[in-house]
Amino acid sequence: MPKHTPADVAVAPRDIHFNVESAREGHWLGGDPVATAVFNALSLTFPDGERLFIDAVRHFRPQLSGKLADDVKGFIAQEAIHSREHHTLNQLIDRTRYPVAEIEAEVRERVGISRSRGPYAMLISTIALEHFTAMMAEMHVRHQDLFDRVDPAIERMWRWHALEELEHKAVAFDVYQEVTRAWGPMKRYLRRTIAMAVISVLFTRNITRYAARLLEADGYAPDAALKAVKDFVWDKPGIFKRGWKTYLAWYRPGFHPWDQDNRALMTDWKAEFDAAAAPA
Repeated sequence: MPKHTPADVAVAPRDIHFNVESAREGHWLGGDPVATAVFNALSLTFPDGERLFIDAVRHFRPQLSGKLADDVKGFIAQEAIHSREHHTLNQLIDRTRYPVAEIEAEVRERVGISRSRGPYAMLISTIALEHFTAMMAEMHVRHQDLFDRVDPAIERMWRWHALEELEHKAVAFDVYQEVTRAWGPMKRYLRRTIAMAVISVLFTRNITRYAARLLEADGYAPDAALKAVKDFVWDKPGIFKRGWKTYLAWYRPGFHPWDQDNRALMTDWKAEFDAAAAPA
């Protein structure tokens, strides 16, 4: 089992701009208000969240060398581009109808709390959230039907994001392993597993709440909005439960994200987006 990012996994940015103008039409995810609310809620957390991830690994760059230093450079570039593209999508959500500014303010406040706890806490939050996003990206590869009736440009944007989340899924973890070498094994294990347990509750709860608030703006009663979102994320299609095996692997002593090697899943998407990002 590899205990680092495989040598043949290149974490290289693909600077692609996606035309997501069709998101102005409202329920861009197949006309489904619930699905659209959930993915808009996710998107609203990405720009500030990904800037946190960038700063978390950037702090430790002077301690890194070799492939890991190169991977961190690629990770920072990938996350910066993700932040840019989701910012573009987020700007197209109708702010006169939906409480977008309020949700963004809450996200910034929560990110600010994480930042206030210092670089190690930021890094530990990052590795936990990166595992969560990688799990969801893997489920996107395995269950593409959710985006069957989505504008091709928006579908490609989410697929490109999923690909790069899988590519760099272990970069922050590798940084954590490197900069905590002086810690005892039990301390390293407890810090990351406790963080994952807490963040799992907070992340799923916050996305559910944000999505429900977006649905309320569509005319849903508060209780009905919350039930519709919970059904979507936990039952059908169950985007938070589909990857439970990948999620639970985190709690295994000696875990590394690349213990689950999903390079074969990424082959076609990698070829597609490498070509799209290649200079003309």
